[in-house]
Amino acid sequence: METQAAGIDFDKLGGLAPAIVQDADNGEVLMLGFVNPESLAITMKTGFVTFYSRTRQKLWMKGETSGNRLEVISASTDCDVDTLLFRVRVQGDGLVCHEGTRSCFTKDLSLGSNANTNEIGVTK
Repeated sequence: METQAAGIDFDKLGGLAPAIVQDADNGEVLMLGFVNPESLAITMKTGFVTFYSRTRQKLWMKGETSGNRLEVISASTDCDVDTLLFRVRVQGDGLVCHEGTRSCFTKDLSLGSNANTNEIGVTK
């Protein structure tokens, strides 16, 4: 697995870059986290996704304690080279979200329009 961490634009978000995690087998988006140059280097070296926690201000390997590690199958960037996409296979019981679900994206937003909501259904 190769990367040129220096090629990722970490400056736009103050030293971080968003990292989308997608199931390599079925394409399901599992989560979004952030990486810094160090966590990206660890990810590429170990083959398991390591993020930078914005709330704890430290590195963390996803699944390190739960066993639901994210094995990187492939990695790519977007056209602006400021966002990463990790295609992964989930180890363990497959529950990626800390709320006990496979994907962190479980809360639907209403797309209906009325006077109290904006275009994506968020209450004003």
